[in-house]
Amino acid sequence: MAKKILHLLSALLLINMKCVSAAVILQYHHVSEKLPAVTSLSAEQFRAHLSYLRDSQFKVIPLDELVESLRKGDTLPAKTVAITFDDGYDNNIEQAAPILAEFSFPYTIFVNPKLIDEQQSYVMTWSQLKQLASKGALIANHSAKHDYLHKRQPNESLEQWKARVSQDISWSEQRIKEEIGHHAKLLAYPYGEFNNELRMLVKSLGFIGIGQHSGAVGIDSDFTRIPRFPASGVYSKLDTLKVKLNSQPFAIAELSYDDSVTGNQQPTLLINFKKVNFNSKLFTCYVSGQGQGDVKWLSDKQVRITAVKSLPKGRSRYNCTAPVEGQPGKFFWFSQPWVIN
Repeated sequence: MAKKILHLLSALLLINMKCVSAAVILQYHHVSEKLPAVTSLSAEQFRAHLSYLRDSQFKVIPLDELVESLRKGDTLPAKTVAITFDDGYDNNIEQAAPILAEFSFPYTIFVNPKLIDEQQSYVMTWSQLKQLASKGALIANHSAKHDYLHKRQPNESLEQWKARVSQDISWSEQRIKEEIGHHAKLLAYPYGEFNNELRMLVKSLGFIGIGQHSGAVGIDSDFTRIPRFPASGVYSKLDTLKVKLNSQPFAIAELSYDDSVTGNQQPTLLINFKKVNFNSKLFTCYVSGQGQGDVKWLSDKQVRITAVKSLPKGRSRYNCTAPVEGQPGKFFWFSQPWVIN
């Protein structure tokens, strides 16, 4: 009887390990050795990434399928990943697409329809995008011309800004539908920048908002600010990417901060956890360019994070991690992006 119970518990544990409510999204720009290294990786490096996913038995699925499953609270296969590209550069079809085809991996390309209509030389044409879509690529929204969507124009009121940006997002989605035939209502924020007003606008339009800040995504994620792990440039090294691919999301009940676009150079972030299923003493947050930030637990489920020095103007992050107990080398991972203006 004892052996039967042990066998049953082992089987249940195995099933639980194979079905999770979390995933990782990778973000790429260029697969090229001729373009800026900060957003590029070579074809050899890209093939190495995909080989690792295949050899390590990751389940690569379309981004819209991943997001919809998590929104509904469904489970996903363990080690689920989605692959994304921003901007629709021509090297995506020349370099990336053939390699992805070798592995039969689905992927998403976020495009700027106005730039395509203007026939800018560095982006793919609608004809090329249709070709990739016919082979399974998902084409999604990255705004009309890659403008900073959260920024108001001179003397523009809040209502005027809402009308202008709503038109930008909706028109872009309609162009994708007209040319490609599908529309997933996924919006990748240009430059990964967003503020509270933009997040709420995106939500009101029925879109999922996707950033460029790192972290795993799960059923408790805020779907107006989905994280992705950048995998190009300095982030293309496979050794560090392996850790990120095996990361998990924290179970977060609520995030509290004034705004992610702010003039406060030492912004405060409060995280309220649904559950603290990690050792809080090992919870660490790193601030861009500063090392460890100031971390103070206010209760058993609430923590406050602040930069110890003023952040410079521009983009910064608080990256928070904690080891997953019983799984050496695996970490919970969360990132808070800031734009200091």
